[in-house]
Amino acid sequence: MSDRLSTRTRWLALVILCVGDLMIIVDTTVVNVALPTIRTSLGFSQTSLAWVVNAYMLTFGGFLLLAGRLGDLFGQRRLFLIGTTAFTAASLVCGVSETQGMLIAARAVQGLGGAVVSAVAFSLIVMLFTEPSERAKAMGVFGFVMAGGGSIGVLVGGVLTDLVGWHWIFLVNLPIGIAVTLAGLKLLPSVSAGAGERRLDVPGAVAITTAMVLAVYAIVNGNSAGWLSAQTIGLLAVALAIGGGFVAWEARVPAPLVPLGIFRHRNLTTANAVGILWAAAMFALFFLSALYLQLVLGYSPLQVGLAYLPGNLLMMAFSLGLSAKLVMRYGFRVPLAAGLLLAAAALLWLARAPVDGSFVVDVLPAMLLFGVGGGLAFNPVLMASMSDVEPQDSGLASGITNTAFMMGGALGLAVLASTAAALTGGYHLAFLIGAVFAVCGAAIGAAFLRDAVVPAGAHAVEPALETA
Repeated sequence: MSDRLSTRTRWLALVILCVGDLMIIVDTTVVNVALPTIRTSLGFSQTSLAWVVNAYMLTFGGFLLLAGRLGDLFGQRRLFLIGTTAFTAASLVCGVSETQGMLIAARAVQGLGGAVVSAVAFSLIVMLFTEPSERAKAMGVFGFVMAGGGSIGVLVGGVLTDLVGWHWIFLVNLPIGIAVTLAGLKLLPSVSAGAGERRLDVPGAVAITTAMVLAVYAIVNGNSAGWLSAQTIGLLAVALAIGGGFVAWEARVPAPLVPLGIFRHRNLTTANAVGILWAAAMFALFFLSALYLQLVLGYSPLQVGLAYLPGNLLMMAFSLGLSAKLVMRYGFRVPLAAGLLLAAAALLWLARAPVDGSFVVDVLPAMLLFGVGGGLAFNPVLMASMSDVEPQDSGLASGITNTAFMMGGALGLAVLASTAAALTGGYHLAFLIGAVFAVCGAAIGAAFLRDAVVPAGAHAVEPALETA
C-alpha cells in the first residue's frame, strides 16, 4: 500500500476524510443551540421537539455496525461517497423544511448518512496509514476532529442561529458536502483489505440494527419517560433479547456480520470499554458546561461557543503534535491515562463552580485542562482500538468503536442530565460523576492495554487497490 500510494495522495485523502467526518460530528451538536428557534418557527411542542435530535440519533446509532461491515464487504471508498451524498442531500431538505414531519424525516436520513461516513472514514485511515509513526500523526488529526467537533458545533450553531437563522445550520453543509464528495471521487484512493466473499448476513444485519435502534430509543427517551418506566425497561429488555439472539445466530452462521472472534482482540475490547467511559465524561463536560454557562451564568449561545475556543486550540496543538510523539515513545497506556486524568481534573474543577462564577476563574482552567487531556487521550484510544485487528475487519472494528463512543455519550448524557435536574447543586454532582467516568477509563486503559503500535495483521494482509 505505502509503495503504491504516494505520501501526498494519502495525506490528501486524510484531509477529505477528516472534513467529511467533521461535518457529521458538528451536526450532532450544532442543532442543540438552535432548538428553541426551531420550536418557535415550526410550532413544535416540547415533546415533539426532541425528535429533531432523536431521529438523527436513532439512525446514526442504529446503523453504525452495519455501515462498518458494509464498508469491509463492498469497499470503504464507495460507502464513504454514498454516505456523504446522502447526508448532503438530507441537509438540503432539512434547510428548506417548512413542516415538522419534513424536518424529522430528513434528520433521520442525515443520521443514516452520518453513520456510514463515521464508520468507514476511520477504517480508511487505518488502511491508508500502515507505517506506525505516520499512523500516529494521522490518528492525531482524526482524534482532534472527533474531540473538537462537538464544541465547534456549539460555536457554529450559535453564530449561524444568531446572525442568519436556523435554516443555515443545515444549508452550510451543502458546499462542504459537495466539495468532499467531488474531491473524494477524484482524490480518495480505492483500497481493499481482501474481505473475501461479498456475502451480507441479512438476518444478522436486521437483528443488530433493530436491537441498536431500540436501545438508542430507550436511552434518549429515558429522562422523559422515566428510567424505571415500562417503556424504558421494556425496550431495553427487547433490545437485549434480540441482541442475545443475534449473538447465537452469529456463532453458527457461515458468513457472520460480526465474527465473534473479533472481541478476542484485547486492545479492541479494552479501548472500546475506555471509549464508553471517555465519551460519557466528554459529553458531561461539553453539554453540562454549556447548560451551566447559559442557565446559571446567563451566557448567549455565541458566548458559549467562544468559551470552548481556548480548549479547542490546545486540543488541536496536542493532537497534531505531542500526542503522536508520546504514543511512539511510550505506547498507548501512558498518554491515554495522563489525558483522561487531566480530563477528570477539568471536571472536578467545574464541580466546584459557584452560582456567581466567573469565566476566568471557574470555567477557563477547566477548558484548558480538558483541551490538553483530550489532545493527549484521543490518539492512543483510537490507535489502540485498531492496533490488533486484521485489515479485512477494519470497517467492522471502526463501526464497533464509533458505536462505543456514541452509546457511551448518549447513556452518559442521559444519566448526567437527570442528575443535573437542580441547577448548581445538580451540576456539581453530575460533573463529579463525569470525573469518575474519566478516572475509571484511565485505570482500565493503564491496566489492560498492550502497547504494541503495529497492527497484528498489517503484514499478513496487505491492503490493495480496489478494482471498482
